[in-house]
Amino acid sequence: MADAKVIPFDDDRSRGSRGAGNRRRGGAAESAPVGEGPVGEVQPLPVRGAAAEEPAPEPDQSPAVDGGGEDGGLERRVAAGLSFLRRRLTGDYEVDDFGYDAELTDQVLMSLLRPVYEKYFRVEVKGVENIPAEGGALIVANHSGTLPLDGLMMQVAVHDHHPADRHLRLLAADLVFVLPVVNELARKLGHTLACAEDAERLLAQGELVGVMPEGFKGIGKPFGERYKLQRFGRGGFVSTALRQGAPIVPCSIVGAEEIYPMIGNSKTLARLLGFPYFPLTPTFPWLGPLGAVPLPTKWTIQFGEPIPTDGYAPEAAEDPVLMFNLTDQVREQIQHTLYKLLVQRRSVFF
Repeated sequence: MADAKVIPFDDDRSRGSRGAGNRRRGGAAESAPVGEGPVGEVQPLPVRGAAAEEPAPEPDQSPAVDGGGEDGGLERRVAAGLSFLRRRLTGDYEVDDFGYDAELTDQVLMSLLRPVYEKYFRVEVKGVENIPAEGGALIVANHSGTLPLDGLMMQVAVHDHHPADRHLRLLAADLVFVLPVVNELARKLGHTLACAEDAERLLAQGELVGVMPEGFKGIGKPFGERYKLQRFGRGGFVSTALRQGAPIVPCSIVGAEEIYPMIGNSKTLARLLGFPYFPLTPTFPWLGPLGAVPLPTKWTIQFGEPIPTDGYAPEAAEDPVLMFNLTDQVREQIQHTLYKLLVQRRSVFF
């Protein structure tokens, strides 16, 4: 396989009351004799004596009446689920030009990733307010962990914690888009090929774009080099941000390095399978499928202060010195934050 390209990356009670009003206004209700209720309604028996003077008890206003309680909530959820399935089966849903399916992502895919995010890795998010509330922005993060789970966890962090409910569109290597099943899921989640053209189109549409410029060099580095950033390519992500005047938000991820401690790399198997590397860890492949389960490390994701690019002239995107300086600035900010988070960390697992 050719080397992967990475750009140097309504309430039930209200319905009931309206229905009752309609029944009172129409048909037999209008023609019923005085003192009799509408046809089909059971009327109380007349009472005599003192009992007649006692006020009638007020009806129970508990939420369970009219289906407004747990049963009503369950019914609404079931109805919403059936409606979702109907739309999927009939094709009554939308995807954008990149294949992003917002409804499927929000209702299904994020629901599958969230338990891993909240319960397994127990991700702590810091600085999410640094991500702009609107308009295009480029989020640049370190990459690690043998498998690209860090990108997915960063995507959940933005989706669940950003006050403006923004969604992150990740740029992925072309290897992702040649793998069966993975290709379709990645497109549905909003991922697209890591190339300048797709990145610029998304930024021009006001989207948040995520890139991990280390690429396979970062995700496949040995355990002994953990949290040491690899080269950020040629600075293509800076050029993309400059062309669109989009701010660059550095992002540092701690915890992903230890989920698969890579102690070796079988280059022969990697060539046979067409992978950039074939990891050897303390558990994989020795324990078979069980060895592919990641270790439950404690994660921290911190978004730094944005670096503006809208103050530069349009031709600045072609200035190699400026691109180098901005690339180095972003890289150094991510590396410094990684060291700071590591000092603050009490344990890999807690």
